[in-house]
Amino acid sequence: MKRAGFIIGLAILASGFGLSLSVAQSSAIPELPAKDMVTMLDFGAKKCIPCKMMAPIIESLEKEYHGRAAIIFIDVWENREQGQRFAIRSMPTQIFYDKSGKEVYRHEGFLSKDAIVAQLEQLGVKAEDSKEVKNFDR
Repeated sequence: MKRAGFIIGLAILASGFGLSLSVAQSSAIPELPAKDMVTMLDFGAKKCIPCKMMAPIIESLEKEYHGRAAIIFIDVWENREQGQRFAIRSMPTQIFYDKSGKEVYRHEGFLSKDAIVAQLEQLGVKAEDSKEVKNFDR
């Protein structure tokens, strides 16, 4: 019961501030795509092999893009209505939205971190490392 309360709290926080999170229960689904923020939704399941391969990538991206892009994992076995809502036909599926909430790219299957970062950059969200200009010619 404590875990469900924690997940619901995370969802409320995320929907209010556009933060990244993983969604494990249907009561924890925030407004999707995130309002006024580039959003990547990753649809999969905890027991799906390609989804398991993507899990550390998604977790890493959630931290790296915190506050700049919403990176959200939705388990479609636990949230079947979300799979139907977003017309998910296979797992994993990634859907990218621009800041206005328009779907701009959809991919089915495993997607590498580099490919995800490239798509986010096309949507105007730079990787954390490229925020700082490094000058070593002094």
